[in-house]
Amino acid sequence: MNIEDVTDEALVFALLDAAARVERRLDRLLSNTRGISFREYQLIRALSRLYDGSATRVELADAVGLTPSAVTRALKPIEKLGYVVTHKSARDARRSLAELTPAGRELLADAQGAVDDAIAGLGLDRLDGPSLAAALRAVGRS
Repeated sequence: MNIEDVTDEALVFALLDAAARVERRLDRLLSNTRGISFREYQLIRALSRLYDGSATRVELADAVGLTPSAVTRALKPIEKLGYVVTHKSARDARRSLAELTPAGRELLADAQGAVDDAIAGLGLDRLDGPSLAAALRAVGRS
């Protein structure tokens, strides 16, 4: 099949299918080796990278593509495990902040290595990375 013969719809569905497969693979890996889901990993990663360890539920929701109520539900298990703590904002008691704990930072460092290894095993180095990244950014803006 020639790439020019692929419809936009087929390309979008192929991308979604590939993303779902990668997410399932990462979810199984993290669940089996680190005891967290991929969604929980994404929350911990967002807290660490985007907000220097502390963020509101709304900020986290924006970062990982969930609703604030879904973030609240997703934080509960990792809070019970001691990777995240929640507390009221000092400036506004109506706002609740999630904060990454030292155990959460340690878990993230450990899990990041496993995720990096899994991603390296996908064979993405055989693709033209800059062209693919540009195309995906363009799709994300539309």
